[in-house]
Amino acid sequence: MGLEAKLVQKMGQSLLMTPQLQQAIKLLQLGRLEYKEAIERELLENPALEEARDEVQANGLPSPESEPLEPTILATPNSPAAADDISEANNDVQPKADWDDFSDSFTDYQGSASAKGSSEHEDRQYSEVASNAAQTLEQHLMNQVRLHDFSEHDRVIAQHITGNLDRDGYLECSHEEIALASECDVEDVFMVADTLRFFEPVGTCTRSLQECLVTQLESRGLGDSLESRVIKNHLDKLEKRKYDQIAKAEGVALEEIGRAIRSIRTLDPKPGRAYSEEATRYVVPDVYVQKIGNDYVITLNEEGLPRLKISPYYSNLMKDPAHAGVSKTYLTERLRAASWLIKSIQQRQQTIYRVTESIMKFQRPFLEKGIEHLRPLVLKDVADDIEMHESTVSRITTEKYVHTPQGIFELKFFFTSGIKTSSGDISSSSVKEKIKTIIAAEPSSNPISDQQIVDLLKAEKIDIARRTVAKYRESLGISSSSQRKKIL
Repeated sequence: MGLEAKLVQKMGQSLLMTPQLQQAIKLLQLGRLEYKEAIERELLENPALEEARDEVQANGLPSPESEPLEPTILATPNSPAAADDISEANNDVQPKADWDDFSDSFTDYQGSASAKGSSEHEDRQYSEVASNAAQTLEQHLMNQVRLHDFSEHDRVIAQHITGNLDRDGYLECSHEEIALASECDVEDVFMVADTLRFFEPVGTCTRSLQECLVTQLESRGLGDSLESRVIKNHLDKLEKRKYDQIAKAEGVALEEIGRAIRSIRTLDPKPGRAYSEEATRYVVPDVYVQKIGNDYVITLNEEGLPRLKISPYYSNLMKDPAHAGVSKTYLTERLRAASWLIKSIQQRQQTIYRVTESIMKFQRPFLEKGIEHLRPLVLKDVADDIEMHESTVSRITTEKYVHTPQGIFELKFFFTSGIKTSSGDISSSSVKEKIKTIIAAEPSSNPISDQQIVDLLKAEKIDIARRTVAKYRESLGISSSSQRKKIL
């Protein structure tokens, strides 16, 4: 049987990942910050896109009755239309700025642009604080090294030490490695490191928690105190709250150990964290759920997000017969890409709205009474309710936050497994909240054990194993009963 190549036509159906679908899926899973950056990037790259800015009336509010300049698909299903230009009459009514008054209010006698009434000392103090806040731990320590009477050789060693600190301020390598890198004796490294550990913040450039805490005590003049002996000799017992054993070993009363421990708690086990380069990220809700009367109203948060429209300038260029060939092809591609993006944004916002609406419908008892009344919920429940795929619901609930009367939560928070009880299924998040409440009410001198928590939950008809209580407690970041024990 001979082999030969043939051209055969065949009709069939297959699912293809078109560029539009890929873009829509990508936008679905972006958090608010990444979503905003993606829109701003498209605004820079695509000239056919424009930001639809709402014009304001004389009172500073958008005009609700004005019509948009250009038919535009906006980013939410319930967004107000873009306002028209302000009339010339309104512009004439607004007062003109008095530049002489402005100059008198914001220029000091030296000619520098500063607020009237603020002193030069305050400005300099503010700039110093801002400068310190921007410093890294290494820079802060090296500034002190330059002011110290170190030799040039010792400064090289100090630079190697400060350059090998972790985010907590601890030395990540051995003194021998520092000596090898700086081509010096180990004794010289020990001497420089012993000096650096007393630099601000005190306790950095040390190699262990014990050395860090002892250094801070020595800087306070407590090098030979009970606190220092507890850290040097009984750190393992201190971590396990075995205070009676520490008191017996040191031959002092339990009250004295309690006083020493309260003093130890004022020490900083991670002195380098004050100069951490990690930026704080604040959560901005994507959706607001507010109670109005007996109903809950869902509103998408569009504050700070660009609202897009097709540029009328480039739309008109397409109609100009003078532009043909390559330029017209380019404009067509840009306009099509702009249209795809606007439709993808609209679909994303509509999906967030529908998913949030479905979740709040299932979790209405939570909205009314709090976390303890959170019901078990899985992705399939919401997907079936809004007739979407589970993967779509999973993407849209990732890094999206909702502001509710009970607080701000990630949308994924509302999807929890269920625990069967005699009175019906209960959410695992509700059980965790009950455990947290029970532990918060315990006496500090006699913490409640996991088995006692099991018994208390059983009294509320919640039957779970002790190991489940331990797992939930650890997930909440709560220590065991022996570690929670405190001396009054």
